[in-house]
Amino acid sequence: MVTIKDISRRCGVSPATVSKALNGYGDISSETAELIRRTAEEMHYMPNAAARQLKTNSSHNIGVLFVDDTMSGLTHEYFSAILNSAKEEAELRGYDITFISSRIGGSHSSFVEHCRYRKCDGVLIASVDFTSEAVRELVESEFPTVTIDFSFNNRSCVMSDNVEGAYALTQYVIGKGHRRIAFIHGEKTSVTQKRLVGFFRACEDSGITIPDEYVLEGRYHDPKSSERLTEQLMKLNEPPTVIIYPDDYSYLGGLRQLEKMQLSVPEDVSAAGYDGINLSQVLRPRLTTYYQDAATIGKQSMKKLVESIENRKTCIVEQIMVSGKLLEGHSVKQL
Repeated sequence: MVTIKDISRRCGVSPATVSKALNGYGDISSETAELIRRTAEEMHYMPNAAARQLKTNSSHNIGVLFVDDTMSGLTHEYFSAILNSAKEEAELRGYDITFISSRIGGSHSSFVEHCRYRKCDGVLIASVDFTSEAVRELVESEFPTVTIDFSFNNRSCVMSDNVEGAYALTQYVIGKGHRRIAFIHGEKTSVTQKRLVGFFRACEDSGITIPDEYVLEGRYHDPKSSERLTEQLMKLNEPPTVIIYPDDYSYLGGLRQLEKMQLSVPEDVSAAGYDGINLSQVLRPRLTTYYQDAATIGKQSMKKLVESIENRKTCIVEQIMVSGKLLEGHSVKQL
């Protein structure tokens, strides 16, 4: 491993001069500083993380809390896009990523204990049961946190505009002439609550009353629950003419059930998804869906977290709203 002494011997200067150049001190000549930085790069010098932490009281390590109940892990298209964007932004700003869990070496620990063990500077909370005591303990701890799609008092968050998204999607199917609109939503979360508000507002604004049997609770990213609920909807005496699914991936279960019932999209029943993942745009017919800007959500959340870490006294707590856009496919029929 290359050290400061190795660079000093190569450049013919003292280790102290090398240290000053690498840390941006201005009491050495620009020519010497440039020589040292160029030599360090050529020799692939990497600063010692432990020494840097002792000096700066910062590990440059950010914890990421991501717990997915559907057990899809990083194959979850929406969250993987968020986390990849957040990772890229962290690396640009000189930070590493560590996933936080409730276990350390096979032993149970709290999220806070894991963060202390890993010496995290801050934590990005991407997906978890936000109502749990363990999460609240973390948010109220000494660690700066930024949450995605959930707001805590006195902590910054980055939100996808779920009210506007559900409203725009519902208005689109209404504009296609649909009045019998079914809505399969995910489990009871703040995201679900906001999408339901957008859905009912759009229906109310168009003078449409939705019967209770058209609004069913499923699960996000779970085709099996959507498959079961699609069958339930299509066996009603007056089935819906369009079904809005919790997300694009869940739509696959609905599509499977419709095929079992020898029904086709959109000729027999129309369908719409949510998220705008790549899969939705290669399906045939191409799925009408609402695109959530996962890349911007990830980038903005990490930028805000780094700001919270590096400027604790001046950083303003804020709720950052990220808009998406409707992706019109061929899965909603004009009536």
